[in-house]
Amino acid sequence: MAKVLIIGAGGVGGVVTHKCAQARDVFDEVVLASRTLSRCEKIQREVEELQGKKVRIAQVDADDVAQTVRLLREHRPDIVINVALPYQDLSIMDACLEAGVDYLDTANYEPPDVAKFEYRWQWAYQERFAKARRMALLGSGFDPGVTNVYCAYAQKHLFDTIEYIDIVDCNGGSHGKAFATNFNTEINIREITARGRYWEEGVWKETDPLSVAKMFDYPGVGERKSFLLYHEELESLAKNIKGLKRIRFWMTFGEAYLQHLRVLENVGMTRIDPVSYDGHQVVPIKFLKTLLPDPASLAAGYTGKTSIGCLVEGVKDGQRRKVLIYNICDHAETYREVRAQAVSYTTGVPAVTGAVMMVTGKWKGHGVFNMEELDPDPFLEDVARRGLPWHVEERPLP
Repeated sequence: MAKVLIIGAGGVGGVVTHKCAQARDVFDEVVLASRTLSRCEKIQREVEELQGKKVRIAQVDADDVAQTVRLLREHRPDIVINVALPYQDLSIMDACLEAGVDYLDTANYEPPDVAKFEYRWQWAYQERFAKARRMALLGSGFDPGVTNVYCAYAQKHLFDTIEYIDIVDCNGGSHGKAFATNFNTEINIREITARGRYWEEGVWKETDPLSVAKMFDYPGVGERKSFLLYHEELESLAKNIKGLKRIRFWMTFGEAYLQHLRVLENVGMTRIDPVSYDGHQVVPIKFLKTLLPDPASLAAGYTGKTSIGCLVEGVKDGQRRKVLIYNICDHAETYREVRAQAVSYTTGVPAVTGAVMMVTGKWKGHGVFNMEELDPDPFLEDVARRGLPWHVEERPLP
């Protein structure tokens, strides 16, 4: 049996805590920590009510390495699941190294003052984790995360050579709000307003934000207009999927969402640099975050489904082939189970499966790992059992 310490008490942190509490055969102790103790207390009450398990809670400023080290030494977990802000990844990794604890996160590091997210900062920890004989698993959410594992599964079982990958992400649900983001407002808007980027024939190519779109047919949802974005799993998959010629990432947005976003961007509310107001320095996007609904509050009454997968094309036994590997997740069902909407659920469940892989020894190693570098089979078996079943569908070739 293992002890897990979760850092972060937002929507995803709630899902992770519920699912770790359900995993009684793996985790006998669950600790949840956050800067805001009241968030931990709310999740603690819900987990006891729904799962019948009492989890411990603690307060921590994850930006403070020394404080986080003290927390880890007090509770002595076998693994830390980091579902705090991506800005805090490096400080939590530093604390795990100092305290001698394995590490897992769901999103890669990005600096607070630059809207740029990439793995190089965390890959730089490879030697330190290897020397400490500790394991760090990066991006164990859905995308990145499950999508990486789908690609690894395709490489292992479905293709001799993979040439093209399109990762497609559709939230076909409705929360009933005029404008809201399904995860952290600041991170979400920074990601969407950044320049698009994809990898082709060994070269990174850029596009203007949301300037490239096409229609995809999403299982369980139907056809939706999807926009080309940069997403962090492209960086590691371009490196680790052999024979690849092109990889892209697509996401759906409704027209009302895009109209709101355009207005906010045009009036400067998505800026990440401080501006002077009434003698105070204010970062517009942080102020906007305080005005918009908390993503965790969207779960009650959320309807519809998410449909996320990998469209993979290549060659098997001398024949060209194209498949979609995907999951469909229902917002109402996830709310009934863990009081969360499906976007949080699809991120939180894979984090728990990744942690299970590590503490049970099904995935092991010393150093820093991306998901596709490890055996996809036990992960996919486990994540399906925990609530995210997956399917393979043949698609017509062009």
